[in-house]
Amino acid sequence: MKPITIRQAVLTDLDALVPLFDCYRQFYGCVSDLTAAREFLKARFQHGESVLFLASDEDNPIGFTQLYPSFSSISLSRTFILNDLFVAPAGRRQGIATRLLAAAADYARNINAVRLSLSTEITNETAQALYQSAGWQQDEQFLVYHLKL
Repeated sequence: MKPITIRQAVLTDLDALVPLFDCYRQFYGCVSDLTAAREFLKARFQHGESVLFLASDEDNPIGFTQLYPSFSSISLSRTFILNDLFVAPAGRRQGIATRLLAAAADYARNINAVRLSLSTEITNETAQALYQSAGWQQDEQFLVYHLKL
């Protein structure tokens, strides 16, 4: 088994992240668009709008997670939305997603965030089992609503 490294991604990791991000979007039914994926990620880096972690086995990118900063008015604290988590099929069932979740949580703790939040499809039982095994708890107090614009 190859050693897996998890580290915070930087702009020079864009070439490694784009194919993974594109596959992630395809998983959710989007048409492949490497150019749009590149521009989207590049803008997040350039504007400091997200934090990404990259998982690699040796020099091969195999997974990522992306956090978006937010804030809680009630607790007067920083929070993060864990918006994206993806591991390529070849890397699944090796604990990579668990390690990406841990890296995200460590990062958030280190800058004194009070919470990470995420959502997943109701039918994605594999992801739900992963989150629960990593200590995440389903919200039982609030419902989430969306307004399409």
